[in-house]
Amino acid sequence: MNFHSLFAEKEEVATYAKMRVSSAVFKANDFIPRRYTCDGVNVNPSLNIGHLPKKAESLAIIVDDPDAPSGTWVHWVIWNIPVTHHISENNKLGVQGLNDSGKHDYSGPCPPRGTHRYFFKVYALDRMLEIPQSSDKTNLEQAMQDHILSFGELIGLYRRD
Repeated sequence: MNFHSLFAEKEEVATYAKMRVSSAVFKANDFIPRRYTCDGVNVNPSLNIGHLPKKAESLAIIVDDPDAPSGTWVHWVIWNIPVTHHISENNKLGVQGLNDSGKHDYSGPCPPRGTHRYFFKVYALDRMLEIPQSSDKTNLEQAMQDHILSFGELIGLYRRD
Protein backbone atom coordinates (compact mmCIF):
# COMPACT_ATOMS: atom_id res chain seq x y z
CA MET A 1 0.00 0.00 0.00
CA ASN A 2 1.46 3.40 -0.90
CA PHE A 3 1.51 6.58 1.19
CA HIS A 4 -1.38 8.28 -0.66
CA SER A 5 -3.80 5.38 -0.34
CA LEU A 6 -2.88 4.96 3.35
CA PHE A 7 -3.48 8.67 3.95
CA ALA A 8 -6.81 8.51 2.10
CA GLU A 9 -8.02 5.77 4.46
CA LYS A 10 -7.29 7.82 7.58
CA GLU A 11 -10.03 10.01 9.02
CA GLU A 12 -9.42 13.73 8.95
CA VAL A 13 -8.53 15.21 12.31
CA ALA A 14 -10.88 18.00 13.36
CA THR A 15 -9.34 21.27 14.42
CA TYR A 16 -11.24 23.85 16.44
CA ALA A 17 -10.69 27.45 17.41
CA LYS A 18 -9.13 27.60 20.87
CA MET A 19 -11.02 29.14 23.77
CA ARG A 20 -9.25 30.29 26.90
CA VAL A 21 -10.53 28.64 30.08
CA SER A 22 -9.40 29.85 33.49
CA SER A 23 -10.65 30.05 37.05
CA ALA A 24 -10.42 32.67 39.75
CA VAL A 25 -9.91 29.92 42.36
CA PHE A 26 -7.01 27.94 40.84
CA LYS A 27 -4.42 28.37 38.11
CA ALA A 28 -3.72 25.97 35.26
CA ASN A 29 -1.85 22.88 36.47
CA ASP A 30 -2.19 24.00 40.09
CA PHE A 31 -4.15 22.52 42.98
CA ILE A 32 -7.93 22.82 43.12
CA PRO A 33 -9.09 24.20 46.49
CA ARG A 34 -10.62 21.67 48.87
CA ARG A 35 -14.00 23.45 48.69
CA TYR A 36 -14.56 22.05 45.16
CA THR A 37 -13.78 18.43 46.09
CA CYS A 38 -15.36 15.53 47.96
CA ASP A 39 -13.48 16.75 51.04
CA GLY A 40 -15.20 20.15 50.88
CA VAL A 41 -18.56 21.49 49.73
CA ASN A 42 -18.28 19.50 46.46
CA VAL A 43 -19.52 22.21 44.09
CA ASN A 44 -18.03 23.12 40.73
CA PRO A 45 -15.50 25.96 40.72
CA SER A 46 -16.21 29.09 38.72
CA LEU A 47 -14.79 29.12 35.19
CA ASN A 48 -13.96 32.07 32.95
CA ILE A 49 -14.17 31.56 29.20
CA GLY A 50 -12.43 33.77 26.68
CA HIS A 51 -12.40 33.79 22.88
CA LEU A 52 -15.97 32.50 22.52
CA PRO A 53 -17.05 32.27 18.89
CA LYS A 54 -19.82 34.71 17.90
CA LYS A 55 -21.87 31.91 16.34
CA ALA A 56 -21.99 29.84 19.56
CA GLU A 57 -25.52 28.86 20.62
CA SER A 58 -24.65 26.86 23.74
CA LEU A 59 -21.81 25.52 25.87
CA ALA A 60 -21.06 22.03 27.17
CA ILE A 61 -18.62 20.95 29.87
CA ILE A 62 -17.01 17.61 30.63
CA VAL A 63 -14.80 17.19 33.69
CA ASP A 64 -12.81 13.98 33.92
CA ASP A 65 -9.83 12.40 35.66
CA PRO A 66 -7.58 10.30 33.41
CA ASP A 67 -5.50 9.17 36.43
CA ALA A 68 -8.25 7.14 38.11
CA PRO A 69 -7.19 3.55 38.91
CA SER A 70 -9.95 2.00 36.76
CA GLY A 71 -9.46 4.37 33.80
CA THR A 72 -10.77 7.84 33.09
CA TRP A 73 -13.41 8.83 35.66
CA VAL A 74 -16.08 11.35 34.61
CA HIS A 75 -16.97 13.91 37.29
CA TRP A 76 -19.34 16.22 35.41
CA VAL A 77 -21.30 16.19 32.16
CA ILE A 78 -23.41 19.27 31.38
CA TRP A 79 -24.74 20.76 28.14
CA ASN A 80 -27.17 23.40 26.82
CA ILE A 81 -25.53 26.01 29.02
CA PRO A 82 -26.46 29.50 27.79
CA VAL A 83 -23.47 31.17 26.13
CA THR A 84 -21.53 33.12 28.74
CA HIS A 85 -18.00 34.20 29.57
CA HIS A 86 -18.44 33.06 33.19
CA ILE A 87 -19.69 29.78 34.65
CA SER A 88 -20.53 30.46 38.27
CA GLU A 89 -19.64 28.31 41.24
CA ASN A 90 -22.30 25.65 41.83
CA ASN A 91 -23.67 26.19 38.29
CA LYS A 92 -27.16 24.81 37.74
CA LEU A 93 -27.78 26.20 34.23
CA GLY A 94 -28.05 23.62 31.47
CA VAL A 95 -28.79 19.90 31.45
CA GLN A 96 -26.66 17.76 33.72
CA GLY A 97 -26.10 14.24 32.44
CA LEU A 98 -24.82 11.18 34.25
CA ASN A 99 -21.35 11.22 35.74
CA ASP A 100 -19.51 8.02 36.64
CA SER A 101 -20.97 8.16 40.15
CA GLY A 102 -24.40 7.71 38.52
CA LYS A 103 -25.48 11.24 39.53
CA HIS A 104 -26.83 14.20 37.58
CA ASP A 105 -24.49 16.79 39.03
CA TYR A 106 -20.90 17.81 39.64
CA SER A 107 -18.91 15.28 41.65
CA GLY A 108 -15.64 16.88 42.71
CA PRO A 109 -12.15 15.43 42.80
CA CYS A 110 -11.77 12.53 45.23
CA PRO A 111 -8.68 10.52 44.33
CA PRO A 112 -8.07 7.35 46.37
CA ARG A 113 -4.31 8.05 46.47
CA GLY A 114 -1.73 10.25 44.85
CA THR A 115 -2.11 13.46 42.88
CA HIS A 116 -4.65 13.31 40.05
CA ARG A 117 -5.28 15.65 37.11
CA TYR A 118 -8.76 17.00 36.45
CA PHE A 119 -9.57 18.24 32.94
CA PHE A 120 -12.28 20.93 32.78
CA LYS A 121 -13.18 20.77 29.05
CA VAL A 122 -15.44 23.50 27.67
CA TYR A 123 -17.06 23.26 24.24
CA ALA A 124 -18.82 26.03 22.29
CA LEU A 125 -21.52 24.52 20.11
CA ASP A 126 -23.49 25.80 17.13
CA ARG A 127 -26.79 24.59 18.58
CA MET A 128 -28.62 23.30 21.62
CA LEU A 129 -28.53 19.51 21.92
CA GLU A 130 -31.59 17.32 22.05
CA ILE A 131 -30.37 14.35 24.05
CA PRO A 132 -31.94 12.83 27.17
CA GLN A 133 -30.76 13.79 30.66
CA SER A 134 -29.74 10.13 31.09
CA SER A 135 -26.89 10.76 28.62
CA ASP A 136 -23.31 10.24 29.76
CA LYS A 137 -19.97 11.51 28.46
CA THR A 138 -19.98 9.14 25.47
CA ASN A 139 -23.52 10.16 24.46
CA LEU A 140 -22.65 13.85 24.80
CA GLU A 141 -19.46 13.50 22.74
CA GLN A 142 -21.42 11.74 19.99
CA ALA A 143 -24.13 14.42 19.99
CA MET A 144 -21.56 17.25 19.88
CA GLN A 145 -19.42 15.68 17.17
CA ASP A 146 -20.48 17.84 14.21
CA HIS A 147 -21.43 20.91 16.25
CA ILE A 148 -18.23 22.02 18.02
CA LEU A 149 -17.16 25.53 17.07
CA SER A 150 -14.45 25.95 19.68
CA PHE A 151 -12.80 24.13 22.57
CA GLY A 152 -10.73 24.99 25.63
CA GLU A 153 -9.63 23.27 28.79
CA LEU A 154 -8.25 23.96 32.23
CA ILE A 155 -6.31 21.29 34.11
CA GLY A 156 -6.35 21.28 37.89
CA LEU A 157 -4.74 18.94 40.40
CA TYR A 158 -5.91 17.40 43.65
CA ARG A 159 -4.35 15.15 46.24
CA ARG A 160 -5.99 13.82 49.40
CA ASP A 161 -3.70 13.77 52.41
